[in-house]
Amino acid sequence: MNRRIRNWFFTFGLLAIGAVAVAGPVNINTADADTLAAELTGVGPALAAAIVSDRQANGLFPTAESLTRVRGIGPHIIEMNREYILVGDPAAR
Repeated sequence: MNRRIRNWFFTFGLLAIGAVAVAGPVNINTADADTLAAELTGVGPALAAAIVSDRQANGLFPTAESLTRVRGIGPHIIEMNREYILVGDPAAR
């Protein structure tokens, strides 16, 4: 029994590390809804679609903080994702 629990924690740990490893920066001005939902914590399919709709209606997001103009996105979601949110091409910097 003890070995089974240890194996479960080991497997769960590997999955958690793998989930973190696949998360990467996402350009909120070019990403589609599926990518936004997959890469940003707290952003599901409906909220990701709202981001894309807002971007199409109101133009590009100049900063990560400007995502708050989308209903349902507040400072907490931005802070959880700050290191993953890009507003431009990282190669151009």
